Amino acid sequence: MIRAGSDFRDGRQLVRAMRASSQTALQGITGPVSVDSQGERHMDYLVYALQKSGNGPAFLPFLHYDSDQKEVRPVGNSSNITWTQVIINRPGCGFYNELCETKPAFTGVTAVILTLTLLITIVVAASVGVILRMQKGKLQRQNKDFWWQINYEDITILPQNKPSQRGLPGSREDNSTASSVMISGDLSSFVKSQSGEELFFASLGLYQGNQVAIRYVGDRAEARVRKLSVLQEIRLMCELRHENIVPFFGICTEPPICIVTQYCKKGSLKDVLRNSDIEMDWIFKLSFAYDIVNGMLYLHRSPLGSHGNLKPSTCLVDGRMQVKLSGFGLWELKYGQTYRTYNERTTDYSELYWTAPELLRLSEAPLSGTPKGDVYSFAIVMRELIHHQDHGPFSLNEGPEEIINRIKDPMATVPLRPSLSEEKGNEKIVIMVKSCWDESPEKRPTFSSIRKILQEVSPKGHVSILDSMVNKLEVYANHLEEVVEERTDQLMAEKRKVDKLLSTMLPSFIGEQLLAGRSVEPEHFESVTIFFSDIVGFTQLCSLSSPLQVVKLLNDLYSLFDNIIKVYDVYKVETIGDAYMVASGLPIRNGTQHVDEIATMSLHFLSATIHFQIGHMPEEKLRLRIGLHTGPVVAGVVGITMPRYCLFGDTVNMASRMESSSLPLRIHVSQTTASRLLALGRYHLQKRGTIPVKGKGEQTTFWLKGKDGLVFPLPEFPEEEAKVPELF
Repeated sequence: MIRAGSDFRDGRQLVRAMRASSQTALQGITGPVSVDSQGERHMDYLVYALQKSGNGPAFLPFLHYDSDQKEVRPVGNSSNITWTQVIINRPGCGFYNELCETKPAFTGVTAVILTLTLLITIVVAASVGVILRMQKGKLQRQNKDFWWQINYEDITILPQNKPSQRGLPGSREDNSTASSVMISGDLSSFVKSQSGEELFFASLGLYQGNQVAIRYVGDRAEARVRKLSVLQEIRLMCELRHENIVPFFGICTEPPICIVTQYCKKGSLKDVLRNSDIEMDWIFKLSFAYDIVNGMLYLHRSPLGSHGNLKPSTCLVDGRMQVKLSGFGLWELKYGQTYRTYNERTTDYSELYWTAPELLRLSEAPLSGTPKGDVYSFAIVMRELIHHQDHGPFSLNEGPEEIINRIKDPMATVPLRPSLSEEKGNEKIVIMVKSCWDESPEKRPTFSSIRKILQEVSPKGHVSILDSMVNKLEVYANHLEEVVEERTDQLMAEKRKVDKLLSTMLPSFIGEQLLAGRSVEPEHFESVTIFFSDIVGFTQLCSLSSPLQVVKLLNDLYSLFDNIIKVYDVYKVETIGDAYMVASGLPIRNGTQHVDEIATMSLHFLSATIHFQIGHMPEEKLRLRIGLHTGPVVAGVVGITMPRYCLFGDTVNMASRMESSSLPLRIHVSQTTASRLLALGRYHLQKRGTIPVKGKGEQTTFWLKGKDGLVFPLPEFPEEEAKVPELF
């Protein structure tokens, strides 16, 4: 490039110059380097061997790689090269170890070390897991064991008016003992009645939205609440769950120490029995007894084993009149001992008014806290249920000690027990109660057998108040259905009578509209035929008859006519005195048939009067005169109190004139009606002639004398004409 005068610093010219001469080779650090026409670099390589020389070791080339020919050629005489080890062109096992068998990469010692390491790792991991699990379980148990702890500040104490009504489950004493009630100093945790009985009295509070009963057990319980045995008692109370057991909420472990349970607003069984104005129904008493038995069965089958303090004041009644047992368990927390006992030696009997139940309980003190003792206590509760209230002492002449000794006397032929009235209780119940307080505990029944007896004496086996009420409601509902069905049938019968009566006064469809509260619009009829009749000489007949005889006459006659019109398509409009009015062609139109119906009916009326007898005048013959006319009318309902279906128009007046101008035993028809009858044929008409009609002038009228095919007889028509009566 220099010889050619080109600038070797120009990269483009340098590349073009190198591409132009493929034979041009440059000496690089690795050997000759050339660039082909495509601009690719080709490099030759030399392989040097370390050899000894006179001046010391030196690298001498012995192989040359020609990049142009792509071959390797020796440089000089390679036999002069001294090799310390033969060099081969590939490893002995191949480049990928494919020519040799796989051998373990470690020795036996290494395997033992790795195995021990793995085992140690597994043991350490398992130990850590167990420790963590134990810690977690311990925390969970601690949280579970102490959920019953309640902060007293979380309880809202509800206001109470007076001691006799301030707590549940306590017994509200009657007036005879209320004056001697003494409230202890530890926040009214309990009260003592005049008889010395410690009543389970509690304050009322609100905890987590629930009404709760709070029983204070005194500050001395603070030292006992942390004892292991007490904690086990509490844990057991937490596990007791039954519908006839008062639910346990927890305990306030910081002063004031108190037990928190569910609130039963009806109070104790003693409250319910004594505060009732009337004696309770036997089914209620059976239900209470059944609830107590169910609760006792649950307690006996639980780890607690027994109740130990069963009495009416520890049987609480909730708002649904269901008995829930309380006053059991937590003996060590409340009394510092493992079960409830009566200390007779410290009792001053002289200051107490001992009732039968209290003396019985004291006599059974050695068996307190056992199932047989609970059966004995249940008998005392049942006696109070049977007699509805506590009775007085056994005898006013004996002291409590003497009475208790007599009750406990095993040598007595008949043990001293309170009286039981079979009048107030079932015979089986009385026998069961007596067996429950038998002197020998082995002879007392179990609560399972007691429950069976209660079921047997209950009406239809319904012991629960709810079951009994449901059964009574079912019986009442069934009876009510029968009564309703019977009353409905009676109502429907009366309705049919009313409908029938209404149909005689008004057309059926008009009556339906009036019953539905709809108004009835007047209606125009183009052509109807109207019938009028009256009794000839009716005024004279009335003067010779009493009112009752006249009424009977009209009733007999109109009843006869009413039976006749049933077979014709006619509508009875009304009767006024001796006048009888019938129309055809309304309220249901029948085309031109109305003339035929009225004409045939009129002949039937005349035939019926032949054999009609007046009851009080059998020798007299009834004589009718009839008038017919055909024409348009307007019909509508008139009146609200006694609505009547009335006809209006000149046709009504003309028909009335035809009747009033008629003769006895004759059917007088107008020219309009006669024309229709002649068009029908079969009818026998006789022209009367032209007569004056009031308000109508001269009118040509006819007599209807008969009809072809008529099966009933007709009266004789005299040929001589009578004088036409004057019209008014």
